[in-house]
Amino acid sequence: MSFIDHLEALRGHLFRSVVAIAIGAVIAGIYNKFIIKHVLLGPTHDGFPTYGIICKIGKSLNLGNALCMQGLAIKMQSTVVSGQFSMWFTVVLVSGLIIAFPYVFGQFWSFIKPALTKKELNRTTGVIFWVSFLFFTGILFGYFVVAPYALNFFFHFQLDEIVENRWTINSYIDMMLPLVLGSGLAFQLPLVIFFLAKIGLVTSSYLASVRKYAIVVIFIVAGVITPGPDVISQLAVALPLLLLYEISIFLARRVDKERAEQDAKEWS
Repeated sequence: MSFIDHLEALRGHLFRSVVAIAIGAVIAGIYNKFIIKHVLLGPTHDGFPTYGIICKIGKSLNLGNALCMQGLAIKMQSTVVSGQFSMWFTVVLVSGLIIAFPYVFGQFWSFIKPALTKKELNRTTGVIFWVSFLFFTGILFGYFVVAPYALNFFFHFQLDEIVENRWTINSYIDMMLPLVLGSGLAFQLPLVIFFLAKIGLVTSSYLASVRKYAIVVIFIVAGVITPGPDVISQLAVALPLLLLYEISIFLARRVDKERAEQDAKEWS
């Protein structure tokens, strides 16, 4: 294919992706009240599942109410004329992207797949499923674990008693979306490391050598976003990230092994 043909193919994939996102946004728009009140603002309610589950775990460990959290008793405000409408549009659009993610990534994969060899295609069987699975798993982790802890931390943090936390809906959404979407992208770490190992930019030995630094960074991040000094809440955030890092090392080790076997065959 010529360069123009590649651009034409890319335009087709982009157009179909935009249509899919638009359809997802329409669906989100139909159920916008449920999405905004029960999903987006869910962590502000006392009935949010995370609070009850973590509280029960703390009591089962004889920690009393040390791990118990409540919803955020806060009335948000909008200080811009079109603030609520623009936030509604943002929520609907992002929801449409999340709904259409498997199809959008499928279009991206369809564009780059012709450039892969038959052997590479065999090794990447099911990539759409795994990318989508990790993305949605990260979304759920960010929504049910990272976001509640982060919101509670910032809600109860005060420079002084006379300074009252009074959030705008814009600032709330601007914090929630990066947390949730960022978690979805962070859960792509094993696949990113796998492809970086395939092209020789990282090795399993390097990842293993910097493991102790990665552990420190992960626990620092977990310690910052979890309120209070309790170890259980920090582990709840840190352990999944540590598991992802170990999976990344395992995948990189497999790539190193395959490369070593291939080099041995070429030399024999």
